[in-house]
Amino acid sequence: MSQFKYKEYYRRNLPHIAPPGATFFVTYRLAGSIPQSVIAEYRQKKEWLENETKRLQRQMERPESNLPDAWQAKFLQFRREWFAAFEEHLHQATTGPHWLREEAIAQIIVESLHFFDQQKYCLRAYCVMSNHVHVVLSPFLSADNLVEGKDTAGHTSFTSAMPTLAKIMHSLKSYTAKEANKVLERTGEFWEHESYDHYIRDEAEFRRIVRYVLQNPVKARLVDDWQSWPWSYCASI
Repeated sequence: MSQFKYKEYYRRNLPHIAPPGATFFVTYRLAGSIPQSVIAEYRQKKEWLENETKRLQRQMERPESNLPDAWQAKFLQFRREWFAAFEEHLHQATTGPHWLREEAIAQIIVESLHFFDQQKYCLRAYCVMSNHVHVVLSPFLSADNLVEGKDTAGHTSFTSAMPTLAKIMHSLKSYTAKEANKVLERTGEFWEHESYDHYIRDEAEFRRIVRYVLQNPVKARLVDDWQSWPWSYCASI
């Protein structure tokens, strides 16, 4: 498969799919850590955007259309704004669960992140806070291990032995939820279903995001230096 072919396929299907070989910034949070009213507003706006995206995708096949770039920018702006809103709620939360403060729970999260490092992804950095986790990783899904085929509707599809970011996150969250609930002697939802993920586009953005991740406990005045926080990690910056 040519580099152009897979890049063109992913470009046409943005913002839902990012290129193989990409590095991602992901934030996942405890269930109940953000008020339901805020979640409801986010889901309503997200659903509208996704429905509009599906409607407009039919026009994306036309070379003369400039909708893809404009719509991608609008979708990315929406995600950035809501990430900022969620972060503010998470850092200022005085109610809701803070189970990740417990050493045993934080250790489960850390071990899970390292377990598949260099098997399914390259782990770049992370920080475990009281009610959310930031992680930067590069899935090993790449152009070289993509296999082109057709789905049941006859549309072009790609599969790989390497997992997508969605499958990686599902594995991390399902395992840690089960193990954390055992320690807490509870049942029920542990993680919020939605996670925030952002495709990092260049080296400058990568460095900025890694610094942001590492500075979380410093900004929260939990430590004076990020290296003093036991639940942070950085491979390189």
